[in-house]
Amino acid sequence: MQTNAQNPRLTSAILWLMAVLSGLVVANNYYNQPLLGLIAADFQVTESTVSKIAVLTQIGYAFGLLFIVPLGDKLWRKKLILVDLALVILALLFMAFAQQLMGLFIASFFIGVTSVIPQLFVPMAAELSSPEEKSVNIGMVMSGLLIGILLSRFFSGVIGELWGWRTMFEIAAGMMILAWLLVYRYLPELRPNFKGSYGSLMQSVWQLAKTQPVLQLASFRGAMGFGAMSAVFTTLVFHMEGDPFNAGSSVVGGFGLIGAVGALAAAFVGRLVQRFTRYQLIYYALLILLLSWVFIYFGGYTYWGLIIGIILIDLGLQSSHIMNQSDFFALPTNATNRLNTVYMVSYFIGGSLGTYLGAVGWQYAGWTGVCFVGTVFSVSAFSAHVLLGRVFLMKNK
Repeated sequence: MQTNAQNPRLTSAILWLMAVLSGLVVANNYYNQPLLGLIAADFQVTESTVSKIAVLTQIGYAFGLLFIVPLGDKLWRKKLILVDLALVILALLFMAFAQQLMGLFIASFFIGVTSVIPQLFVPMAAELSSPEEKSVNIGMVMSGLLIGILLSRFFSGVIGELWGWRTMFEIAAGMMILAWLLVYRYLPELRPNFKGSYGSLMQSVWQLAKTQPVLQLASFRGAMGFGAMSAVFTTLVFHMEGDPFNAGSSVVGGFGLIGAVGALAAAFVGRLVQRFTRYQLIYYALLILLLSWVFIYFGGYTYWGLIIGIILIDLGLQSSHIMNQSDFFALPTNATNRLNTVYMVSYFIGGSLGTYLGAVGWQYAGWTGVCFVGTVFSVSAFSAHVLLGRVFLMKNK
């Protein structure tokens, strides 16, 4: 979508603002993962019980993507973001002060529901970019989002070990207040491009999901890839609490910092579109995702194996994620938020499924079970791309 006279120009400052805020907001969904062991000990419940916190956050995120993100096409986007940020702050404070496990479950769900703002920024970047700059600008916003995901685990692990898990959510609420002020002061407004009712808006989302094969394939690849990564990151804290690591939450969180290496490298994948087709870039990204499990499984009881595996799984997933979005944003429609809704709902349903099955795999077969789940997800993504990707991507080249 070319920039038009009704919309502001995408300056470097606005692009950086969206990238930074994307990282700050999306981090809310991942603070809980290195803290699950601390929460389990605090409430004296099992690891499988407390893992529902991560599952509910991801389900909540998918819920918010489905029912909130499409409104970016119907409402003034800046006002929508400001209201949503206020709700994020309330959900984080609820999490910080909840005294019952059910309260944590409810708070986790609503943290996920309201932390969807980055998925309003990504279509905004695509909408305001020229075709030549679209992949690069999407990669820029995604790099902020991905670094936020990965650094959130490191940050929360350290905070949790030093001051307790509740402190992390209090700090997160403070950061969201800062984000609200930055959005209010600096983010430009975008004119809505859909004038129908909310019901017809949601109906159009379903219509896109049914009629766009490029979007369908991208959504499946994204869901399977994120499911694979979610399986390992949700159970990593339990794996490293035991022999031979006997590590605390700060060490587990450090793997988020390690994964940032892969995410940073993935941010540059958009610059390769002049040399390779999207089919080729996604093919190699998913191949890297598959390769990561060799290290995660065979080197899973060594630091070096896990470090290499985590770097590769992040590099493969995030590279394919950026190219998936570049792929369907190239479709000839102005329904950018609705396209992103279909993709990201699928993405986080896959993540929720990976988190759940990863926990089941851990319960019944330990680390081997986790690796089996992750490998099945990765093979599914790669197989779908090889079987169908060339046809769809060449049509949308």
